[in-house]
Amino acid sequence: MTERLDTGSAAPEFTLADQDGNDVSLADLRGRKTVLYFYPAAMTPGCTTQACDFRDSISSLEGAGYRVVGISRDEPSKLRAFRERDGLTFTLLSDPDHAVHAAYGAWGEKMNYGKVVEGVIRSTFVLDEEGTITLAQYNVKATGHVARLRKQLGIDA
Repeated sequence: MTERLDTGSAAPEFTLADQDGNDVSLADLRGRKTVLYFYPAAMTPGCTTQACDFRDSISSLEGAGYRVVGISRDEPSKLRAFRERDGLTFTLLSDPDHAVHAAYGAWGEKMNYGKVVEGVIRSTFVLDEEGTITLAQYNVKATGHVARLRKQLGIDA
């Protein structure tokens, strides 16, 4: 089990390819509050629900000063297809070896249909402008998560 991060922790550094193959690093995200979320796989039902919820809430999130970035193990080409298929307007990053997932505690043992398996732990982190974690959530549910997050952040729909 990888170590979990908590409020006040420095966000682990990373550089990953986005849906277009361009490198994006944590340093590139500094200067603006960021919602960084880890999800199991593009174009699956739960991940599509969650991504579309972020898409549908992007105006209120951006209006409150937040950018949204999703991270999965999918290759950039699949992320690009996911983004295009569902009209996603935020950055998706590729972490195929799940090293960044592990650094954030979003990889490890979890229950899946009653069995213990190793894989992606659906997680969300809110980072401040300096890259410090102001909110860390593990084992979030795909459905309703974005609405709960907005409420926790004091953001109206």
